[in-house]
Amino acid sequence: MDMTNTSGSPDPALDLFLVEKMLVSPGEQARWQPLTGGVSSDIWRVDIAERSLCVKRALARLKVAAEWSAPLSRNAYEWAWITFAARHCPANVPKPIAHDDGAGLFAMSFLDPQRHPVWKQQLMDGMVVPDTAKAVGDVLGRLHSASAGRPEIAAAFDAIDNFFALRLEPYLVATASRHPEVASQLFKLVARTAGTPRVLVHGDVSPKNILVGPSGPVFLDAECACYGDPAFDLAFCLNHLMLKCLIQPARKELLLKSFEAMQTGYFPHVDWESRSSLELRAAHLLPALLLARVDGKSPVEYVTDERQRAMIRSVAIPMLKSPTANLFDVMRAWDIAIEIER
Repeated sequence: MDMTNTSGSPDPALDLFLVEKMLVSPGEQARWQPLTGGVSSDIWRVDIAERSLCVKRALARLKVAAEWSAPLSRNAYEWAWITFAARHCPANVPKPIAHDDGAGLFAMSFLDPQRHPVWKQQLMDGMVVPDTAKAVGDVLGRLHSASAGRPEIAAAFDAIDNFFALRLEPYLVATASRHPEVASQLFKLVARTAGTPRVLVHGDVSPKNILVGPSGPVFLDAECACYGDPAFDLAFCLNHLMLKCLIQPARKELLLKSFEAMQTGYFPHVDWESRSSLELRAAHLLPALLLARVDGKSPVEYVTDERQRAMIRSVAIPMLKSPTANLFDVMRAWDIAIEIER
C-alpha cells in the first residue's frame, strides 16, 4: 500500500477509538496518513509519539466501478482471522492491537514498506522468486490445517453470507450473467464452494495482500474470512500467478514454477482430506476465477488488451465445460495459449 502525505484526523470517531482503546492519552496528537491500494476499506497509518499503527475501517460500498456493497461485519471477521493467525503463525500477520466491533474498525501493527514490500509489486516489476510462492503455500497450508476439524472455529466464522457477498456473487455469479453458455457450471461451483466447510478460509489470498517480509510472507486483508472450502484460497492465489504471465511474458517460466512451488509448499499440510479431492475442486475453480477477472465485478486492472481478454476466455470457457481433476492440466493449457498468442 502507498502513502499519501496528509495529516490530521479524518474523523473524530477515529480519534475517540484511539483514546478509548488507550492507544493515546486524551489530547495527545496523532498524525494520520491514508494508505491507498484497497477497495473495500479505508486504511491509515497513524503515527503516535514513537510508534506507528495501522487503523482499518470497512466501507459499506466498495470502491469499484460496478455496484458492489458488502456487510460491515466483515471487519470483525478480519479481526478474528488476524487474531487466529497470530496464534499459529505470528511472524506471518501484523500484530493485532485493538478492535471496536460497533464502529467496524481495528488497529494493528504498521509494517515498514521498505522491509515488507508488496508481493504484487515485485511480480509486476519482474521480481519472480518461486521460493516466495512456496513460502506463501506453506503458511496458507499451516493455517488451514490448524483450523480443520474444529467446530468452535467453524461456529466463530459462520460467515458464508459475507463470503457470498464479497466473493461468490461478484466473481462467479456476476460472470455467469455475462456467459450463459457456462452459467450452469458456474452456479454449480458456487453451490459446491459454499457447501464445503473444511477450514478457516482467508478469502483474498492475492499478491496485493501479501508482504514479503524478512521472516516470510505476511498476510493482510482477511475481510472475506469464513469457514469454507480451502480450494478457493489455493485457486485464488494460483490464478494471480497465471495472470501475471500476461504482464511479464519474459518471466513466464518463473511464474509457472511459482505456480508449482506454491502447491509444493501447501499440499504437505493437507491432513483433513485427500490431496486429490482438494486439488480437483481447485482445478475446477481456477478457470472460473480466470474468467471472473475479466468479466466479473472486479476485473484485474492490468489486463486491458482485448486480445488478452479473448485469450483468457478461450482457455477458461472450454475448461469450465470439460473440467480437469488436476492443476497441472490448467497450467499446461494456459502455457500453450500464451505461446500461441505470441
